[in-house]
Amino acid sequence: MSGPPPAAVTVHAPLRRRVTVQGVVQGVGFRPYVHALATALDLSGNVTNTPEGVVVEVEGDPAAVARFCDRIAVDAPPLARVDSVHHQEVPATGDSAFTILASRADGPTRALIPPDTATCAACLGELADPRDRRHRHPFVTCTHCGPRFTIVTGLPYDRDQTTMAGFPMCAGCAREYTDPADRRFHAQPVACPDCGPRLALLVRRADEAGQPSPVTDGDPIAAARRLLAGGAVLAVKGLGGYHLACDATDPAAVERLRHRKARGDKPFAVMAASVEDIEPLVRLDPEERALLTATTRPIVLLRRRTDGPTVPGGLRPAEGVAPGSPDFGIMLPYTPVHHLLFGLPGDPEGPRLLVMTSGNLSGEPIVTDDAEALERLAHLADAWLTHDRPIHVPCDDSVVRVCDGRPLLVRRARGYAPLPLPLPLEVRPALAVGGDLKNAFCLGAGRRAWLSAHIGDMDDLATQRAFERAVAQLESITPVRPRLLAADRHPAYRSARWAVRNAAGRPVVRVQHHHAHVAAAMAEHGLDGSVPVLGVAFDGTG
Repeated sequence: MSGPPPAAVTVHAPLRRRVTVQGVVQGVGFRPYVHALATALDLSGNVTNTPEGVVVEVEGDPAAVARFCDRIAVDAPPLARVDSVHHQEVPATGDSAFTILASRADGPTRALIPPDTATCAACLGELADPRDRRHRHPFVTCTHCGPRFTIVTGLPYDRDQTTMAGFPMCAGCAREYTDPADRRFHAQPVACPDCGPRLALLVRRADEAGQPSPVTDGDPIAAARRLLAGGAVLAVKGLGGYHLACDATDPAAVERLRHRKARGDKPFAVMAASVEDIEPLVRLDPEERALLTATTRPIVLLRRRTDGPTVPGGLRPAEGVAPGSPDFGIMLPYTPVHHLLFGLPGDPEGPRLLVMTSGNLSGEPIVTDDAEALERLAHLADAWLTHDRPIHVPCDDSVVRVCDGRPLLVRRARGYAPLPLPLPLEVRPALAVGGDLKNAFCLGAGRRAWLSAHIGDMDDLATQRAFERAVAQLESITPVRPRLLAADRHPAYRSARWAVRNAAGRPVVRVQHHHAHVAAAMAEHGLDGSVPVLGVAFDGTG
């Protein structure tokens, strides 16, 4: 007897789509994520970085291709920010596997560089684990954390376009870098004690050349902790520049730093080892706690407690930290070096509160170059905790206050720069050069604006040079090619004179100082000028 005829099986021809993803999709583990997603859906093809963003081609069963296109933005890595996804059908090629291709450098720049982010929990676990090969490694990092903006020298974002280019990977790091199952798969700053940057400690003991002498015996971190405990002022090289650090509970050390830096009565920022250490000092709302512990790790302005500002164990910041201020500016550690300075479990007791202020004189740009740090900070620091990974982009700490339950950025820098801000209306490609005090400039085009990090006061020649470098650098990593410049109407402003000198035939629009403040506040709150606004600018001259 013959049975029923076999059921018909429909076989779909392979479908191939090219998918272009724009936003913060380079330097955040997006290509490894795409590789894993495509492999899980049994798709072939490839992914690559381009100046435009991430470009993917996937091929396979049409239903699987559709699922890939639906999920690519939804399940993106934690540090990614997908602004747009465009896909189009292209001819199938019969690929048998999914691969990560070398980056392409052709085409217009539309990719967004991610900001630097605080060390993640997984890397902190390795830092503290004596069994891990990155135990106490001051530069432990992975796809989900660490330096990004401050080490980028060009696009697309690859290791050879960062300041890690001078550190060839050892066999162990190369294995992790090429393993799709590893969280360091294509993590550009990946390194270990065998192949990564090195810490060094130099102390102000003049040798024959009159330069600080390196400490060659023992661990630089341990020696630095001893110096801090003894009241020294330490210059510490961070992600975007040098800090000046001292024990915030030592009145003599705080006063010494205040006098050397000519700080007047301006408050110092404080870095605390943990949230628990500051809870008895300040009133802490949930929104403020979330900001303190976020990957951005800004300085958060917090209200002092008036009901007994003491810390368990007698820890108490010196009065000179923030004399007369109702607030403390507090941040938590955001690099492995910071965590090591406070100490890991089992370390001798060390500092729990550190003054951590930018490495410069008031109004000057933050110091980033190592040789310059020895010269410009010579009269400020007793020792230098430095390393040999260059800082390409200066970036100070961000400062945030919570107002009506929402974060209000007082200074937008590390953790936020260089991500663009949305604008409420279209603007022509333009460069706004900013004011002369606490200068920051802005590039804008379409409905996006890229603010620079804090630059400094333009009265200083070093600040003017830093301004020029920062303008060139920000233009190199954004799609904005300014067709006009905007400058303050003040006839003596150096920023405005720079705009006139560098206009190169482009129009220079002069803007009244206080009008600019009000217009900026309108843009921040999404107002496009279609309704009347009464603006009050509390400011000095302009």
